[in-house]
Amino acid sequence: MNQSKETLLFQFKNKTIDYKKEIIGGITTFLSMAYIIAVNPAILSSTGMPIGALVTATCLTSALSSILMGLYANTPISLAPGMGLNAFFAFSVVIGMNIPWQVALAAVFTEGLIFIVLSLSRARESIANSIPVNLKYSITVGIGLFIAFIGFVNGGIIIKNDATLVGIGSFIDLKVLFTFLGLFFIVIFEQLNVRGSILWAIC
Repeated sequence: MNQSKETLLFQFKNKTIDYKKEIIGGITTFLSMAYIIAVNPAILSSTGMPIGALVTATCLTSALSSILMGLYANTPISLAPGMGLNAFFAFSVVIGMNIPWQVALAAVFTEGLIFIVLSLSRARESIANSIPVNLKYSITVGIGLFIAFIGFVNGGIIIKNDATLVGIGSFIDLKVLFTFLGLFFIVIFEQLNVRGSILWAIC
């Protein structure tokens, strides 16, 4: 019996497929990560990179990598630029170390080649398994706090203070008020299970 292209490509044999659910799942996944289209260029543009090119690159890399994940790995996982790496790239490497963004991008490209080699040789899995579980959790939490700190700084909630290094911004500042308003809507939308809650709050 002839099998459809979808069955051969995605190995749908002996599986009940509901195309409506598949489409809704894809739209839901897009809405849950669409905020990256705005956030990633906003972070990286602080280095002097053109924001228009960053938006285009973010969309293209996310689309192509997600398509390849589905076609090559046959895995329903969407890929996009990491919010931890871009913040480290912009604020720690380029701004903090005063390294030109062109040089930093070359370093990231080289890093990507190294990861490809490690993945093909299966050494990456061995390295990852050698890291203690507690350290993995700590790294994840640390990256999350780092991103949150950057968000509070950009939102004006945290400001520079010569005496204590950091201080709290003015709560009558419109920038701070809009930041809290955005956080408020994110929490409300998440509690109401609104699809694309972060994206709607950004809008």
